[in-house]
Amino acid sequence: MTFRVGVTASARRRDGTTLYDLSLLDEAPEVDWEFLAENTRELRPDQVAGFDGLVVMSGRVTAATLAGADRLLVLARLGVGYDTVDVDACTKAGVLLTIAPDGVRRPMASSAMAFVLALAHRMLQKDRNVREGGWDRFENAGVGLTGRTLGLIGVGNLGRDVVALSEPFGMRRIAYDPYLATAPPGVELVPLETLMREADFVVVLCPLTGETRGLVNAERLGLMKPTAFLINVARGPIVDQAALTEALQERRIAGAALDVFEREPVEPDDPLLALDNVILAPHAIGMTDEIFRGCGQSASRSVLAVARGRVPDYVVNRDALDHPRLEGLRRAEGPASR
Repeated sequence: MTFRVGVTASARRRDGTTLYDLSLLDEAPEVDWEFLAENTRELRPDQVAGFDGLVVMSGRVTAATLAGADRLLVLARLGVGYDTVDVDACTKAGVLLTIAPDGVRRPMASSAMAFVLALAHRMLQKDRNVREGGWDRFENAGVGLTGRTLGLIGVGNLGRDVVALSEPFGMRRIAYDPYLATAPPGVELVPLETLMREADFVVVLCPLTGETRGLVNAERLGLMKPTAFLINVARGPIVDQAALTEALQERRIAGAALDVFEREPVEPDDPLLALDNVILAPHAIGMTDEIFRGCGQSASRSVLAVARGRVPDYVVNRDALDHPRLEGLRRAEGPASR
């Protein structure tokens, strides 16, 4: 029987062509895939009915979404964030949720370092100076990275690649990650308050969870040096945006670079837009051909694994394998690997 796969409309360009590399699905004779007709903020039951697999770029997936999705076995995210997916509902429905850490690792790590470099060299200010007719070569002098401290909030899949990319710059690397017992080579694990006090560049890389929501709050922002910068390429609600805006307005920190926000898209009257010491991107700093290729292929491999009776890599909710609908995958995996 053909394994039917639906891909959210957000994963294609305006001209209708495929944005992500889904060629592995094209090459699989047992798979028939199509784009969902509508691009909705929340996927409706009628949109997902009749599909065995879903490849999701954006669009919330709730318990209501899964109501009546009797065929659905796998939901493959085109990225690593799954705060828009009701994981418990997926598990109860017997739907495996997968992510694509192998696809985002290098593009997002290089994006984080791009922000570090742009802030250090005051590229925003220098660009603005030239466009306004100036030629003040020494007015917007930057800071060198050698000997500076790079502080990583979260040092997992993405953080480890940031560590590798920062190696040639001769930076001291510190990290806060309560889930790690041992630090990666070249990194010192420290309490969050220590990181906020000592880092010249604080980079937010952790996932958004109940524990990390509001993690970088007014009190912790107040610990930062006035010469320090904050970078967020993870999720907006991890940082108290109002507190950060106030710190930037009052020049209590040197600047920030944000790819993510508490509310997206950003409201036209958001005070962040009026500041000259923050670099902003529309949750797109990592959107490169590399991420479209890597995430598309990773999500496709997850779908194909299920279609071929295997448990895919990067499953978020392995408890879903206990569901009767996934008995075949459970038997194929065997007890030793669980």
